[in-house]
Amino acid sequence: MRILVADDDAVSRRLMQRLLERGGYEVMTAENGREAAEKLATPGCPRLALIDWMMPELDGPGVCREVRSRQDGSYIYITLLTSKQSGEDIVTGLEAGADDYLTKPCNPEELKARLRTGVRILDLEDKLVEAREDMRFRATHDFLTSLWNRAAVLSDLDRELVRARRDGGMIATLICDLDRFKQVNDVYGHLVGDEVLIQAASRLLGSVRPYDVVARYGGEEFLVLLMGCDATLAHKRAEQIRESIASSPFVTTQGPLSITISIGTLNITDWANDLTATQLLFEADKALYRAKANGRNCVCVAVPPV
Repeated sequence: MRILVADDDAVSRRLMQRLLERGGYEVMTAENGREAAEKLATPGCPRLALIDWMMPELDGPGVCREVRSRQDGSYIYITLLTSKQSGEDIVTGLEAGADDYLTKPCNPEELKARLRTGVRILDLEDKLVEAREDMRFRATHDFLTSLWNRAAVLSDLDRELVRARRDGGMIATLICDLDRFKQVNDVYGHLVGDEVLIQAASRLLGSVRPYDVVARYGGEEFLVLLMGCDATLAHKRAEQIRESIASSPFVTTQGPLSITISIGTLNITDWANDLTATQLLFEADKALYRAKANGRNCVCVAVPPV
């Protein structure tokens, strides 16, 4: 575990560094409060800090306030070292953002015990952050393919429509449906169907740009949002997606399977500005059904009424 020791007294700083290094810590030092605050603002900075209260340029509570004013990065556990004994002073340090304090000269064993407490708290914080991020991912992504799920992509589409209409941007929506997918499940089983869906998701992602959006829309349907695409480019991209699916068999535990996809596309610049995302997707879905009716494995464009 890395730790920052900030003390303007060189002898005290060096003694503390040696003590901590013997305890297995990797020690970084600072000669004043301003240097400490700057080091604690750098990427990958220590997450434990021992800060002397009385320092030039910026005192210990000032360092705490600067660190706590920043919302980015991982939590930093700060212990103030002080010769102040009054309850008011201790309250001042804790309210400034310190997590703990030790009076000087501090007992080495007490220091180590308190730092171990800090490490346990940081470990708990890391687990909570990991759990929160996992919950957020599960709420917005499809469990099987790890693509955006329906709710997340519809929310994203609403935002992008507002932005595009405000700034005059372009968005193309593609509803993609794997052809005869029910037969895959019926003949080979749902586990093979899952293998096909996972590989289809991978091929779709490989056919678009990093800033485009690919989501599992439901069942064997996928929704693709192409940012900044006019109708011509959107149709070209849709053909590339269709070709990526049909170009080579899918590798499954039951052997290679030839899969095709039908796509309905819609570019928002061709449609009235008052249409909602739901209405636009309804029109794209009708284009998809025309593609199915035309023999599958093709692209159809949603055309606004004259």
